[in-house]
Order: sequence, then C-alpha cells, then structure tokens
Amino acid sequence: MKKILVVIILAGISLAGWSQSPVLPYKTGIWNPDSLGNQRVVVRVDKAAPAVLCEIPWRRRDLNPQDKEILVYAQKGNLPVKNVIRLEVGRESGKLVFEPVVGAGDYYFYYLPYKSSGGNYPKVTYLKPVDRCDAGWKANSGQSSGLPKALAVEMQSINDLNSFYPMEVIATKKETNQYLAKTKGAAMVLFPEYRGFSIRMWNDLPYRWIQRGLSDKLSDTIQRGAYYSFQIGVLAVSDTLKDLQVKFSDLTGPGGASIPASRLTCFNMGGNDWNQEPLVKKVSVPKGKIQPLWIGVDIAKDLEPGVFRGTVEIAGHLVETGGRPSLQKIRLELTVLPGILSDRGDSKPEMHSRLRWLNSDIAVDDGVIPPYTPIEVSGQTLKILGRDLKLGNNGLPEQVTSYFTPAMTAIQAGGEPLLTEPMAFEIEINGKANEVKSTGMKFTGKAEGGVDWESNWTAGDLEFHLVGRLEFDGFLTYRITAKAKKNTEVSDIEFVIPMNGDRIQYMLGLGQKGGKAPDQFNYKWDPYFNCDGPWLGSVNAGIQATFRAENYERPLNTNFYHQKPLNMPPSWYNGGKGGIELDRTGKEYELTAYTGDRTIKTGETLHFDINLLLTPFRTINPAKQWHDRYYHKYMPLDTIAKAGGNVVNVHHATGINPFINYPFMRPAGMKAYIDSAHAMKDKVKIYYTVRELSNICPEIWALKSLGNEVLSYGPGGGYSWLQEHLDGNYIPAWFVPDYRDAAVINSGTSRWHNYYLEGLNWLVKNVGIDGLYIDDVAFDRSIMKRAKKVLLRGNPDAMIDLHSANQFNERDGYTNSGNLYLEHFPYLDRLWFGEYFDYNGSPDYWMTEVAGIPFGLMGEMLQDGGNQWRGLIYGMTSRAPWSGDPSNIWKLVDDFGIQKAEMIGYWSLDCPVKTGRPDILATVYKAQGKTMIAIASWAAGPARISLDIDWKSLGIDPSKAKMTLPAVKKFQEAGELKVGESFTVPSGKGLSIIVTGGQ
Repeated sequence: MKKILVVIILAGISLAGWSQSPVLPYKTGIWNPDSLGNQRVVVRVDKAAPAVLCEIPWRRRDLNPQDKEILVYAQKGNLPVKNVIRLEVGRESGKLVFEPVVGAGDYYFYYLPYKSSGGNYPKVTYLKPVDRCDAGWKANSGQSSGLPKALAVEMQSINDLNSFYPMEVIATKKETNQYLAKTKGAAMVLFPEYRGFSIRMWNDLPYRWIQRGLSDKLSDTIQRGAYYSFQIGVLAVSDTLKDLQVKFSDLTGPGGASIPASRLTCFNMGGNDWNQEPLVKKVSVPKGKIQPLWIGVDIAKDLEPGVFRGTVEIAGHLVETGGRPSLQKIRLELTVLPGILSDRGDSKPEMHSRLRWLNSDIAVDDGVIPPYTPIEVSGQTLKILGRDLKLGNNGLPEQVTSYFTPAMTAIQAGGEPLLTEPMAFEIEINGKANEVKSTGMKFTGKAEGGVDWESNWTAGDLEFHLVGRLEFDGFLTYRITAKAKKNTEVSDIEFVIPMNGDRIQYMLGLGQKGGKAPDQFNYKWDPYFNCDGPWLGSVNAGIQATFRAENYERPLNTNFYHQKPLNMPPSWYNGGKGGIELDRTGKEYELTAYTGDRTIKTGETLHFDINLLLTPFRTINPAKQWHDRYYHKYMPLDTIAKAGGNVVNVHHATGINPFINYPFMRPAGMKAYIDSAHAMKDKVKIYYTVRELSNICPEIWALKSLGNEVLSYGPGGGYSWLQEHLDGNYIPAWFVPDYRDAAVINSGTSRWHNYYLEGLNWLVKNVGIDGLYIDDVAFDRSIMKRAKKVLLRGNPDAMIDLHSANQFNERDGYTNSGNLYLEHFPYLDRLWFGEYFDYNGSPDYWMTEVAGIPFGLMGEMLQDGGNQWRGLIYGMTSRAPWSGDPSNIWKLVDDFGIQKAEMIGYWSLDCPVKTGRPDILATVYKAQGKTMIAIASWAAGPARISLDIDWKSLGIDPSKAKMTLPAVKKFQEAGELKVGESFTVPSGKGLSIIVTGGQ
C-alpha cells in the first residue's frame, strides 16, 4: 500500500504527520497470543515526546470493540505502556493517545487480548478496558489537539490462519454507501469472487470489493479435467430475499464446443444427501446480509481448449414488497488450457475442487463385503451369515434363527429359534382388540446385499402399508404407515416381539446399564435419555429393536447430546403416552412397544418406523485378535516394533496428522511413514471421523455458507480463533494447544459424510492407509457400511476400530455405547470401550458393555489399564502404550501359542472347565496337547476353588496332566498345581494355568 509522510512545523516543534492509506499492510509476527491475543498493530513514533496521538484504521470485523482492552508495548525492551487514553474505539478505526516510554521507535497495540481457561475445551474471554493511566500524565495529555502524531504502519497476526486479510477487512460505512449508490437502487447486489478468497463475512462488505469496484463478471484460467469452484456473494440491500434460485446457461466455446449447464452446480441449492435422497435447500438472505453461493464447474478432460462464456442468473423474491421478484446475472468466462489436470485439483484442498465430494455417491450399492455372504431367498425365508429370517404373510418376522455356536467361534448346522411366536402389530379400537388382516406380502427387489418387500393390512378403519428391507449384515428395517379412513378412537397400538426366555439373558438400553435382562421393566419416552429401544439377547442370539418416525434425526453424542437431543417419534411417543415394556413370563420374554390411546383423524397418517438388528453379526476371530497388536501412538517404527506392536494407530495432534478430522494437510509425511511401516509388514491406521472439524479445513467457509447443514448451530465461544472469525452460531469442540487446532461440532448427518467417504478413498489410494481409528461415531450405519466398502475395495486387509468413552452419564443421555453404536458393529474389527468404563462391573456388564462378543467382536481395555485377569477371559488386553503395557500378557500367550488355540468362553455350556462359582469364571484356550485356562475373580475376597475339568474334551489324560503357573510379570508368580486339588484365587484378580499332557 502507498504511504505518504508529511512533516509539519507547529509552534517550533517537529511533528510526525500522516495521511493514512485506506488499508494497512497485513503481515505476521511472533509473540505469545495467550497473554496478548492473536492481533496487533505496529505503530511508529518518529520522535520522543511526553504523549503522542495515533489513529489506527484497523477495520475490525468484531463487534463492540469499545468493550475490549488494548494493551500497548514498546518493541524496544518489550516494556508495557500503562499511560494510554482511548479517545475513540470503533470498528472502523481507533484514536488513542499514549506515552512513548522509550522514545522513538515501534510500539505494539494488541487489540484483542484474552484470557483462556486452557485445556481441550478452553473458555476464552476478552479482557475489558482498564484505565491504568497516571493521573498527572492523563491531566496533561488528555487532549488530542496539538499532540505529535504516531503512524500506524502495519497490521500483524500471529500466523496466516489468524489473519483477517483480505476477506475480513471491513469496508467503512461511507465506502459501502458510496458503492451501493452506484448500483442505482438495486435490491440485490452480486459479488463474483474467486475460490482463493473465501467469503467470510455475512454482515460487512470486505474492503477488497470496494477496491475492485462494481463487477458483473468473473474470468479465470483452468485446465481440462479440473473441477473449478468459485463464489457469488449475494447482498440483500433493502429487503429480505426469499427462496433464491440459481440458473446456469451453457458455457459456449470455440467451434460449437460447450460446457453444458448440467455440469455446473450450486452447492447451497442442494444435491444428494448422505442417503442419496435428493436434497433441495431453500436459501433466503435477510435484509442487509450477505449470502455466499459456492458454485462448481465440472470440466471434461476431452473438452476443446479455448474461451468459454456463459451466465449465472440469481433470482429471489422481496419479502417486504409483496414478493416482487429480483434478478441479477453474473457473466462467467473460463479460459480452458490444453493441459489435463489428472487429479481434478484434489491434491490441493485450497483449490476447493473437493466440494463436489459433498454430492458423491461413492460405495452406494448392494454389493456384499467379507466376511458376509449374499442373501439367499428360499420362499419367504431369507438366509444371511449365521442367521435366517422367515417372513410371515404380513411381511413381519415369523421366526429368527441363529446358527452361531455358543462359543461364538463357528457357525453350526443346527439353528436356535429366537421367537416363540411371530412378531405382530396388535391394535385395540374402542377398547377392543381388532383383527389385523393382511393381503399378503410380495418381494419388490432382490440383490445380493439387500432384499425388499411390501404388504398391506387393515384393522377396522385403519389402513397400513409396510415396506420392509433386510441387508446382508442383519439390519432389518420396517417403514409402516397407518392411515385412517375416518376418525378412529384407538385405545392402543402395540408392536410385540415374543422371544424364547432362555435366549434373553442380557440387555442394553432404555436408560439402564448393560447387564442382566430385567424380568419386568417399563420405559416411558423421554428426551432426557438418548434411547429409542433396547438390545436383548444372549451371546449367540439377540435382537436390537429401535422405534422411530418421520422426524428422526441423529442426535449429537459425546458431551453434546442435550444440544441436539433425540426427537420424540410422534407415533410411538404420542404425547408421553407411549413406551416400551419388557416382561418375562414363564419361558417367554416379551418386548412390547405401545402408543397408548389417541384419535386418528380422517386422512391422518402415522409413521411407525422400526429397525431390527439381528445379532450376532459374525463369529469372533481370536487368532486375529491375538495377532494384530495395536500400538496407539505415533512413534518411530523401530520403537513400536521393539514394544511388540504391528498395527499403528496414528492419532490426530501428531506430526503427520496434526488436525482433527482433516488428515489432508501433510500427505507426503503420512505416506512416507506408512510406506516404511509396510516395508516392515506393519499396518498404519489413522484417526479420521466427522463428529467435529478442524478450523484448518480450507472448505470451512463454504460449509458455513450452507447454514447448519454441516456445521451445527450453537452458542459460540471456545478458542479465540473461532470467536474472532466465525461470528458465533457454532458449537466449539476439541482444541489442541500444541497445534492451535480448534474444532467445531458437525451436525448429526449431512452431505459432509459424502465428502468424508471420498476423502477416505483419496487417503487409501494416495497415502496408503490401512484403515481407521474412530473416536466415537457421529454418522449412521449407511456411512459406516460405505466406509468399509471404500476401505476394502482399495485395501482388502483394511480395518476399522472404534473407541468410545462411556456414554452412560447425564450429558450423554444415559445411553450405552454398545447400544448406541450397534448398527456400526458389522463393519468394525475391534472395540476399545474405553474411557470411564467400569472394569469393576459384573461379568454381565463386561459381556454387554465392554467385550463385544455377543456381536461378533473383540476388544481392548483402556480405563486405568483395565483388569488383565478379567480381560484375558474375554480375549482382551490393554492397548499399548496408551492404556498400559500388555507385553507381559503378549509374552504369556505367545509362549503358549494362543494363535493356534480354540477359544471356549466361560459363557458357553460346552466350556470344558468350570469353577462351580458364578463370581469366579474360567475361559479355555485349547490347543493340540495343551490348554491354557484363564481364571478371573469377581469374588469379594480370596476364594478357594476346585476345577471341574472335562479331560476328554481337552484331549488330555488327567493321570499324565501337568498344571503349571508360568511366571508373568505383574500378573502371577510361578508355581504348580496338582490335578484335582483346590487352590486360592486372589480377589479381583485371577490366574492363568497351562495344562499339558496326552491321552
């Protein structure tokens, strides 16, 4: 910027006078932002004086700057200046008098100093103005007239990310009015803008637009194959603009070549949602506000080079003037070069080519992935891996059969039925049971990964339409509508699942800790609880039933549930009359979802949505569990190998993956690390999910332009960057001080999930990741299914493991992590449940809340390192090095040869070793000619037990058997036991016994 220095002589004193440029130059500097803030102005004093006057044209975007402190320091000696008088402090400029304590030189004006509480969820408050002036100095210097003038020479930020230049440097009110005067009273003004200058302000024009002047054209140069993005800012000048419409013309070029209008997309207008349903968004612009519209142009690789011209038409209706239409056009001119951009621009996120990923349909298909098998249809019986579903003529389940062995390590020939009677809707009208008549069911679609059917029923004057679908993993959905032909007094509508009581040992959900299934329980719908249904079952057979309706939206989770809680389903909730009842009577265990009484009016439609998950999903794989040894920390690979790890989880906030849920900023470093790991035959998985998003994300401004579609609305606050740039209306999330990485919470489900999956595909192909470490899940099962497909299709050995903090608390709506995430379990390879889990809980709690075995998964322990003795009976260790050192257990099982052993858990009736006590349990690892018996105690004190051993099943002659206690560091002392004699098991611990011998 041009600066003019004028020397003025007044009363025989030389004064530094100035004529400021409209905008000061913006640069970066080095200082401690935690005490001084992220922004400062460099002010230059030409000559020593008792007091000088400075006017700063800082053009601040923050509101109410008069309420914020300004700290002044001399550059020389870094001395604080306490004598500062705030004559005027506004958004456009500030006028201050200060004492130049070291005479001539530069002084720093820190104008957004704050105080932070620190930690990963910091509370940042901006300092209030404090008068520190010496009374005598202030009396002599309080008038600006006649004072020498200091010159504001530079605006500085601590780094480029914190800089306001150029798109957050506001235009003055005068400049804005002069600009708008040139538009001849237009109600809508358009501002074409390049992708490199993201529109960041909704309330102010950036000075860049004033400087540029009126423009109705955007011209740029691109390569063939590129996906080109740009913006149009829409300012509603005098009235609110309602229901914006965006229309593109073809872009015509040389020789009749064209870029069809169909290859242009305005992301703000909609696209495909995460379920690939059409998404149409209504966009309005309040009076005086700016709405950025992000637009993408898909340039074909075979397009004829040359200049292509077309228009973008923006239209809207003026609210306060009776809906009068307003329309403006932008001319678009793209010069297409001969070269081809092979990656479309995706290797540089700042190019914004990845915005097209928002509408991606990657991995949306009915394909099957291992270990699952295609669905077989035989009559009305559907066969999937380890389970059969027999449908009744009404389309509801008549029987569910599980073929998983009790040990959960195999699928057997004979199945175990779960139901005692078919599932049914039972309807009472005017206090009397009404027969539900069905016209029969018909299949409407059959694919290897999903089968669909329909049926219709009647009950009195109610008409029901059922749409059902079973997928290859055991996810069974019903979308049932009920419509009244005339006003009908309904006493109750019930959905009943009658189950074999022997199969129902455990429960998750309904606001209860996981564990033993209650004999009787009645749950009333309540948004305080993040729960829409329970899981009920045993280790090798079960069902999760969740009840939803047309208003279902995935709630926020992990500390944020109450900011977006579960919507009460109108059909099931029924104003608080509905609920879920459990009842064990004799040999039957019945789940009933009921609605209570209501009047269904003529033509009214109710939606009864039911999701049923048939568990287990697959067998457990103990050999893989013991082979894949996770090392949960980014460290040198030789360090990890020495510790015994072979699967590395690279967390965020690390050198190659520094920013939360945006692992695209250091791909070269990440790829080099992964390549080195592969050379050692190790795997590398990375932290990458969607619950929150780093502020480093270049697309964050485009996402903010989408309203609350991707970035959840909220109270604002949090780390200083968020407060200084995002204008409130967000939920602050995780913050990493070392990287100044500040995240915001994403909405529960959105098109960002499509972007996430494309990003995952990019990482697999370009960086070579071996899978994902997910820290709680913020997307639904459809996204997890697509994620696993993307991974396996790019890397057949890819894995996903899920960590969860215990969600059973008030802030998370008293939900069980297992029940909350059960729909994702078919696509996971390991669990890490996790922080705040109660490893002192009962075996039933371990089985349901921690181990994962009833669902075909195995896990690891975290909280306080877990309990090694109890963990061993579930095939679990702690995770190195994050939650302890499992090397002692790894050595124990390696010396035994556990990867070649069959695991027979204590829960199986076929387990060949029993302790005779429910509070001391034994799991067997059976190998050729030897067995390891893992014993764990929940007894209140040391307990003496004798083992009941089926020697024939073990293949060991008891007369030749030898029972030893191998020495295991921090686990047990070496020793020997005699066959048939009792021994003592320490309280809260256990023993590992190696039995050898032959028949």
